[in-house]
Amino acid sequence: MNTTSPAADVPEGFVPLFRTSPFLDTLGPFFYRRTESSFVIGLRIASKHANGRGNAHGGLLLTLADIVLGYTAEAASDPPLTLTTINITADFAGRAQVGDWLEAQVDIQKIGRRLVFANAYLVVGTERIARASAIFARSSA
Repeated sequence: MNTTSPAADVPEGFVPLFRTSPFLDTLGPFFYRRTESSFVIGLRIASKHANGRGNAHGGLLLTLADIVLGYTAEAASDPPLTLTTINITADFAGRAQVGDWLEAQVDIQKIGRRLVFANAYLVVGTERIARASAIFARSSA
């Protein structure tokens, strides 16, 4: 496992996440990289993220999915949308271990007048380890 600072162990093109909160500060640091149509959020799995078997905790994976889904869906419109997560589900198909670089990528399925539907894929290397789907309610405020 790498003992350098978290920022020194981040793939090229990633910078600190543009938005945070006290909760995310506890879990992070999170990073992001712009893509042609959106962005990808990444995280180096640390021991504080692990369950008793040394794998990234499912709660961390679901939190990362909620962050990337919400932030990407909000930014998919100009001006940005104000959204509330009303449903999120996840299927775990692999694992991330301490030291792994984990990326979350989003596919916006539909932006409707009242609801937004999106899918996220959590990836270690070339392996998709989880898929999450979310529905967001649009708010006028």
